[in-house]
Amino acid sequence: MKIQDIQSIQALLATPKKIAIIPHRSPDGDAMGSTLGLYHFLLKYNHQAVVIAPNEFPDFLSWLPGSETVQIFEKNKEKCTKILEEAEIICTLDFNAFHRVGEMEKVLEVLNTTYIMIDHHQKPDDYAAYMYSDTSFGSTCEMLYNFIGFLGEKEAIDKTIGTCIYTGILTDSGSFKFPGTTGNTHRIVADLIDLGVENTTIPTLLFENSSYNRLQLLGRALQNMKVIPEFKTSYITLTQEELNSFHYVTGDTEGIVNFGLSIKGIHFTAIFIENREENIIKISFRSQGGFDVNQFARDHFNGGGHRNAAGGKSTVSMAETIQKFEDLVTKITL
Repeated sequence: MKIQDIQSIQALLATPKKIAIIPHRSPDGDAMGSTLGLYHFLLKYNHQAVVIAPNEFPDFLSWLPGSETVQIFEKNKEKCTKILEEAEIICTLDFNAFHRVGEMEKVLEVLNTTYIMIDHHQKPDDYAAYMYSDTSFGSTCEMLYNFIGFLGEKEAIDKTIGTCIYTGILTDSGSFKFPGTTGNTHRIVADLIDLGVENTTIPTLLFENSSYNRLQLLGRALQNMKVIPEFKTSYITLTQEELNSFHYVTGDTEGIVNFGLSIKGIHFTAIFIENREENIIKISFRSQGGFDVNQFARDHFNGGGHRNAAGGKSTVSMAETIQKFEDLVTKITL
Protein backbone atom coordinates (compact mmCIF):
# COMPACT_ATOMS: atom_id res chain seq x y z
CA MET A 1 0.00 0.00 0.00
CA LYS A 2 1.03 3.61 -0.52
CA ILE A 3 2.46 5.31 2.55
CA GLN A 4 -0.05 8.16 2.25
CA ASP A 5 -2.96 5.72 2.14
CA ILE A 6 -1.71 3.94 5.25
CA GLN A 7 -1.36 7.26 7.05
CA SER A 8 -4.87 8.29 5.98
CA ILE A 9 -6.33 5.01 7.25
CA GLN A 10 -4.45 5.39 10.53
CA ALA A 11 -5.99 8.85 10.90
CA LEU A 12 -9.47 7.48 10.10
CA LEU A 13 -9.15 4.77 12.71
CA ALA A 14 -7.66 7.03 15.37
CA THR A 15 -11.13 7.65 16.83
CA PRO A 16 -14.01 5.15 17.18
CA LYS A 17 -16.11 4.79 14.03
CA LYS A 18 -19.15 2.88 12.82
CA ILE A 19 -17.63 0.32 10.45
CA ALA A 20 -19.35 -2.30 8.29
CA ILE A 21 -17.27 -5.22 7.01
CA ILE A 22 -18.48 -7.20 4.00
CA PRO A 23 -17.42 -10.51 2.39
CA HIS A 24 -18.60 -11.66 -1.03
CA ARG A 25 -21.81 -13.62 -1.60
CA SER A 26 -21.59 -17.31 -0.62
CA PRO A 27 -18.55 -16.56 1.54
CA ASP A 28 -15.80 -19.14 1.85
CA GLY A 29 -13.12 -19.60 4.51
CA ASP A 30 -11.00 -16.72 3.24
CA ALA A 31 -13.94 -14.32 3.07
CA MET A 32 -15.23 -15.17 6.54
CA GLY A 33 -11.75 -15.46 8.04
CA SER A 34 -10.67 -12.06 6.77
CA THR A 35 -13.86 -10.22 7.71
CA LEU A 36 -14.01 -11.73 11.20
CA GLY A 37 -10.29 -11.19 11.68
CA LEU A 38 -10.71 -7.50 10.86
CA TYR A 39 -13.82 -7.36 13.06
CA HIS A 40 -11.92 -8.56 16.13
CA PHE A 41 -9.04 -6.19 15.36
CA LEU A 42 -11.35 -3.16 15.14
CA LEU A 43 -13.15 -4.07 18.38
CA LYS A 44 -9.84 -3.70 20.20
CA TYR A 45 -9.88 0.00 19.34
CA ASN A 46 -13.50 0.58 20.38
CA HIS A 47 -14.92 0.79 16.87
CA GLN A 48 -18.55 -0.21 16.35
CA ALA A 49 -17.80 -2.96 13.85
CA VAL A 50 -20.34 -5.26 12.21
CA VAL A 51 -19.81 -8.01 9.65
CA ILE A 52 -22.64 -8.18 7.10
CA ALA A 53 -22.62 -11.23 4.84
CA PRO A 54 -24.79 -11.08 1.70
CA ASN A 55 -26.20 -14.55 2.41
CA GLU A 56 -25.67 -17.51 4.72
CA PHE A 57 -22.15 -18.82 5.19
CA PRO A 58 -21.37 -22.57 5.40
CA ASP A 59 -22.03 -24.39 8.66
CA PHE A 60 -18.44 -25.69 8.75
CA LEU A 61 -17.35 -22.08 9.39
CA SER A 62 -19.82 -21.47 12.22
CA TRP A 63 -17.16 -22.23 14.87
CA LEU A 64 -15.11 -19.16 13.85
CA PRO A 65 -14.90 -16.69 16.74
CA GLY A 66 -17.51 -13.98 16.30
CA SER A 67 -19.50 -15.85 13.64
CA GLU A 68 -22.62 -15.60 15.81
CA THR A 69 -22.52 -11.80 15.46
CA VAL A 70 -22.57 -11.82 11.64
CA GLN A 71 -25.63 -10.16 10.13
CA ILE A 72 -27.12 -11.84 7.04
CA PHE A 73 -28.40 -9.31 4.51
CA GLU A 74 -30.85 -11.69 2.81
CA LYS A 75 -32.49 -12.51 6.17
CA ASN A 76 -32.83 -8.95 7.45
CA LYS A 77 -32.49 -6.45 4.63
CA GLU A 78 -33.99 -3.52 6.53
CA LYS A 79 -31.66 -3.82 9.53
CA CYS A 80 -28.57 -4.43 7.40
CA THR A 81 -29.39 -1.54 5.06
CA LYS A 82 -29.66 0.78 8.06
CA ILE A 83 -26.24 -0.37 9.35
CA LEU A 84 -24.70 0.23 5.92
CA GLU A 85 -26.30 3.66 5.55
CA GLU A 86 -24.99 4.73 8.95
CA ALA A 87 -21.49 3.32 8.48
CA GLU A 88 -18.67 5.87 8.39
CA ILE A 89 -16.37 3.28 6.82
CA ILE A 90 -17.20 0.17 4.81
CA CYS A 91 -14.49 -2.47 4.40
CA THR A 92 -14.91 -4.93 1.52
CA LEU A 93 -12.77 -8.05 1.79
CA ASP A 94 -12.06 -10.86 -0.66
CA PHE A 95 -13.94 -9.23 -3.54
CA ASN A 96 -13.38 -6.16 -5.69
CA ALA A 97 -16.65 -5.42 -7.48
CA PHE A 98 -20.10 -4.71 -6.04
CA HIS A 99 -21.82 -7.32 -8.21
CA ARG A 100 -20.14 -9.98 -6.04
CA VAL A 101 -22.51 -9.19 -3.14
CA GLY A 102 -25.82 -9.95 -4.84
CA GLU A 103 -28.78 -7.80 -3.81
CA MET A 104 -26.61 -5.73 -1.47
CA GLU A 105 -25.07 -4.14 -4.59
CA LYS A 106 -28.06 -1.80 -4.92
CA VAL A 107 -27.39 -0.42 -1.45
CA LEU A 108 -23.62 -0.10 -1.73
CA GLU A 109 -23.52 1.63 -5.10
CA VAL A 110 -25.49 4.66 -3.87
CA LEU A 111 -23.79 5.19 -0.51
CA ASN A 112 -21.59 8.22 0.01
CA THR A 113 -19.11 6.74 2.44
CA THR A 114 -15.44 5.76 2.68
CA TYR A 115 -14.61 2.34 1.25
CA ILE A 116 -11.50 0.30 2.10
CA MET A 117 -10.80 -2.70 -0.13
CA ILE A 118 -8.53 -5.63 0.75
CA ASP A 119 -8.52 -8.22 -2.02
CA HIS A 120 -6.39 -10.53 -4.16
CA HIS A 121 -8.52 -10.93 -7.29
CA GLN A 122 -7.84 -9.47 -10.72
CA LYS A 123 -9.23 -6.29 -12.28
CA PRO A 124 -10.64 -4.41 -9.25
CA ASP A 125 -13.34 -1.79 -9.71
CA ASP A 126 -12.48 1.73 -8.53
CA TYR A 127 -15.10 2.28 -5.82
CA ALA A 128 -12.64 2.25 -2.88
CA ALA A 129 -10.91 5.34 -1.52
CA TYR A 130 -8.20 3.07 -0.15
CA MET A 131 -7.27 -0.09 -2.00
CA TYR A 132 -4.93 -2.90 -0.99
CA SER A 133 -5.16 -5.09 -4.09
CA ASP A 134 -2.50 -7.62 -5.03
CA THR A 135 -3.08 -10.76 -7.12
CA SER A 136 0.23 -12.31 -6.07
CA PHE A 137 -1.22 -13.28 -2.69
CA GLY A 138 -2.85 -16.66 -2.23
CA SER A 139 -5.45 -15.33 0.24
CA THR A 140 -7.02 -12.13 1.49
CA CYS A 141 -6.26 -13.32 5.03
CA GLU A 142 -2.54 -13.19 4.32
CA MET A 143 -3.05 -9.62 3.10
CA LEU A 144 -5.03 -8.77 6.26
CA TYR A 145 -2.06 -9.89 8.37
CA ASN A 146 0.12 -7.49 6.36
CA PHE A 147 -2.52 -4.72 6.50
CA ILE A 148 -2.57 -4.80 10.30
CA GLY A 149 1.22 -4.65 10.18
CA PHE A 150 1.14 -1.65 7.83
CA LEU A 151 -0.94 0.18 10.45
CA GLY A 152 1.80 -0.49 12.99
CA GLU A 153 -0.50 -2.75 15.01
CA LYS A 154 0.96 -6.22 14.44
CA GLU A 155 1.15 -6.73 18.21
CA ALA A 156 -2.66 -6.54 18.28
CA ILE A 157 -2.89 -9.88 16.47
CA ASP A 158 -3.82 -12.41 19.13
CA LYS A 159 -5.04 -16.00 19.07
CA THR A 160 -8.59 -14.97 18.14
CA ILE A 161 -7.57 -12.80 15.20
CA GLY A 162 -4.90 -15.32 14.27
CA THR A 163 -7.44 -18.15 14.19
CA CYS A 164 -9.53 -16.24 11.66
CA ILE A 165 -6.49 -15.38 9.53
CA TYR A 166 -5.13 -18.94 9.66
CA THR A 167 -8.49 -20.32 8.50
CA GLY A 168 -8.51 -18.15 5.39
CA ILE A 169 -4.91 -18.92 4.53
CA LEU A 170 -5.47 -22.66 4.97
CA THR A 171 -8.62 -22.83 2.87
CA ASP A 172 -7.60 -20.51 0.02
CA SER A 173 -4.18 -22.12 -0.31
CA GLY A 174 -5.72 -25.57 -0.71
CA SER A 175 -3.99 -26.61 2.51
CA PHE A 176 -0.79 -24.93 1.25
CA LYS A 177 -0.80 -26.73 -2.12
CA PHE A 178 -1.79 -23.89 -4.48
CA PRO A 179 0.80 -21.80 -6.40
CA GLY A 180 0.11 -18.64 -4.36
CA THR A 181 1.63 -20.28 -1.29
CA THR A 182 5.05 -18.72 -0.62
CA GLY A 183 7.73 -18.85 2.01
CA ASN A 184 6.18 -15.74 3.51
CA THR A 185 2.84 -17.56 3.75
CA HIS A 186 4.49 -20.17 5.93
CA ARG A 187 6.31 -17.53 7.98
CA ILE A 188 2.98 -15.87 8.76
CA VAL A 189 1.47 -19.23 9.68
CA ALA A 190 4.42 -19.93 11.97
CA ASP A 191 3.79 -16.60 13.73
CA LEU A 192 0.12 -17.51 14.14
CA ILE A 193 0.95 -20.92 15.59
CA ASP A 194 3.30 -19.23 18.06
CA LEU A 195 0.32 -17.11 19.16
CA GLY A 196 -1.55 -20.29 20.06
CA VAL A 197 -3.58 -20.86 16.91
CA GLU A 198 -4.61 -24.52 16.96
CA ASN A 199 -3.25 -25.63 13.61
CA THR A 200 -3.95 -29.30 14.31
CA THR A 201 -7.59 -28.72 15.29
CA ILE A 202 -8.70 -26.23 12.64
CA PRO A 203 -8.24 -28.59 9.63
CA THR A 204 -10.46 -31.13 11.40
CA LEU A 205 -13.17 -28.51 11.98
CA LEU A 206 -12.99 -27.47 8.35
CA PHE A 207 -12.49 -30.70 6.45
CA GLU A 208 -13.38 -33.63 8.70
CA ASN A 209 -16.68 -32.58 10.20
CA SER A 210 -19.04 -33.44 7.36
CA SER A 211 -22.67 -34.46 7.66
CA TYR A 212 -23.84 -37.81 6.32
CA ASN A 213 -25.84 -36.01 3.62
CA ARG A 214 -22.79 -34.04 2.48
CA LEU A 215 -20.77 -37.23 2.07
CA GLN A 216 -23.63 -38.83 0.12
CA LEU A 217 -23.76 -35.76 -2.12
CA LEU A 218 -20.00 -36.02 -2.65
CA GLY A 219 -20.49 -39.64 -3.69
CA ARG A 220 -23.10 -38.64 -6.26
CA ALA A 221 -20.88 -35.84 -7.57
CA LEU A 222 -18.00 -38.26 -8.09
CA GLN A 223 -20.33 -40.70 -9.83
CA ASN A 224 -21.31 -37.87 -12.17
CA MET A 225 -17.71 -36.98 -13.05
CA LYS A 226 -16.85 -37.10 -16.74
CA VAL A 227 -13.30 -37.28 -18.09
CA ILE A 228 -12.12 -36.04 -21.48
CA PRO A 229 -8.61 -37.51 -21.45
CA GLU A 230 -7.58 -36.28 -24.91
CA PHE A 231 -8.04 -32.71 -23.65
CA LYS A 232 -6.74 -33.34 -20.12
CA THR A 233 -10.11 -32.20 -18.76
CA SER A 234 -12.74 -33.45 -16.32
CA TYR A 235 -16.02 -32.04 -15.05
CA ILE A 236 -18.76 -32.75 -12.53
CA THR A 237 -22.47 -31.94 -12.68
CA LEU A 238 -25.06 -31.66 -9.91
CA THR A 239 -28.70 -30.99 -10.72
CA GLN A 240 -31.19 -29.31 -8.42
CA GLU A 241 -32.95 -32.65 -7.95
CA GLU A 242 -29.71 -34.23 -6.78
CA LEU A 243 -29.04 -31.39 -4.37
CA ASN A 244 -32.55 -31.70 -2.98
CA SER A 245 -32.38 -35.46 -2.62
CA PHE A 246 -29.35 -35.14 -0.33
CA HIS A 247 -30.84 -32.19 1.62
CA TYR A 248 -28.22 -29.73 0.40
CA VAL A 249 -27.28 -26.85 2.69
CA THR A 250 -24.91 -23.96 2.04
CA GLY A 251 -21.32 -25.17 1.88
CA ASP A 252 -22.03 -28.81 1.01
CA THR A 253 -20.43 -28.51 -2.45
CA GLU A 254 -17.37 -26.61 -1.19
CA GLY A 255 -14.16 -28.20 -2.44
CA ILE A 256 -15.78 -30.89 -4.60
CA VAL A 257 -14.38 -29.32 -7.77
CA ASN A 258 -10.83 -30.06 -6.60
CA PHE A 259 -11.38 -33.81 -6.94
CA GLY A 260 -11.33 -33.37 -10.71
CA LEU A 261 -7.65 -32.45 -10.61
CA SER A 262 -6.72 -35.50 -8.56
CA ILE A 263 -6.94 -37.71 -11.66
CA LYS A 264 -3.60 -38.47 -13.28
CA GLY A 265 -3.11 -36.44 -16.46
CA ILE A 266 -5.96 -33.96 -15.79
CA HIS A 267 -4.99 -30.28 -15.87
CA PHE A 268 -8.39 -28.59 -16.12
CA THR A 269 -11.62 -29.33 -14.26
CA ALA A 270 -14.99 -27.77 -13.54
CA ILE A 271 -18.16 -28.34 -11.55
CA PHE A 272 -21.60 -27.28 -12.78
CA ILE A 273 -24.27 -26.86 -10.10
CA GLU A 274 -27.87 -26.09 -10.94
CA ASN A 275 -29.58 -23.36 -8.91
CA ARG A 276 -33.24 -23.09 -9.87
CA GLU A 277 -33.97 -20.33 -7.38
CA GLU A 278 -31.57 -18.02 -9.24
CA ASN A 279 -32.22 -19.73 -12.58
CA ILE A 280 -28.52 -20.24 -13.25
CA ILE A 281 -25.87 -22.93 -13.48
CA LYS A 282 -23.17 -22.00 -11.00
CA ILE A 283 -19.70 -22.98 -12.21
CA SER A 284 -16.31 -23.37 -10.55
CA PHE A 285 -13.10 -23.90 -12.55
CA ARG A 286 -9.72 -25.21 -11.40
CA SER A 287 -6.48 -25.79 -13.27
CA GLN A 288 -2.90 -26.74 -12.65
CA GLY A 289 0.00 -25.49 -14.69
CA GLY A 290 -0.23 -22.56 -17.07
CA PHE A 291 -3.88 -22.65 -18.15
CA ASP A 292 -5.62 -19.43 -17.03
CA VAL A 293 -9.13 -20.31 -15.81
CA ASN A 294 -9.70 -16.69 -14.78
CA GLN A 295 -9.53 -15.60 -18.42
CA PHE A 296 -11.54 -18.62 -19.53
CA ALA A 297 -14.30 -17.76 -17.05
CA ARG A 298 -14.29 -14.09 -18.06
CA ASP A 299 -14.38 -14.85 -21.77
CA HIS A 300 -17.08 -17.50 -21.76
CA PHE A 301 -19.04 -17.71 -18.49
CA ASN A 302 -19.46 -14.18 -17.11
CA GLY A 303 -17.02 -14.85 -14.28
CA GLY A 304 -13.46 -14.53 -13.12
CA GLY A 305 -11.13 -15.12 -10.21
CA HIS A 306 -7.53 -16.34 -10.17
CA ARG A 307 -5.26 -17.96 -12.73
CA ASN A 308 -5.83 -21.46 -11.32
CA ALA A 309 -9.18 -20.99 -9.56
CA ALA A 310 -12.18 -19.10 -10.88
CA GLY A 311 -15.95 -19.11 -11.05
CA GLY A 312 -18.69 -18.27 -13.49
CA LYS A 313 -22.32 -18.85 -14.34
CA SER A 314 -24.59 -19.86 -17.19
CA THR A 315 -28.19 -18.81 -17.78
CA VAL A 316 -29.06 -21.65 -20.16
CA SER A 317 -29.90 -25.23 -19.28
CA MET A 318 -27.45 -27.72 -17.84
CA ALA A 319 -27.35 -29.64 -21.13
CA GLU A 320 -26.68 -26.50 -23.16
CA THR A 321 -24.04 -25.34 -20.68
CA ILE A 322 -22.20 -28.66 -20.81
CA GLN A 323 -22.35 -28.70 -24.60
CA LYS A 324 -20.83 -25.22 -24.71
CA PHE A 325 -18.10 -26.24 -22.26
CA GLU A 326 -17.20 -29.38 -24.19
CA ASP A 327 -17.06 -27.42 -27.47
CA LEU A 328 -14.74 -24.84 -25.86
CA VAL A 329 -12.47 -27.50 -24.41
CA THR A 330 -11.70 -28.85 -27.89
CA LYS A 331 -10.29 -25.42 -28.84
CA ILE A 332 -7.91 -24.87 -25.92
CA THR A 333 -4.38 -26.07 -25.38
CA LEU A 334 -3.45 -27.61 -22.02
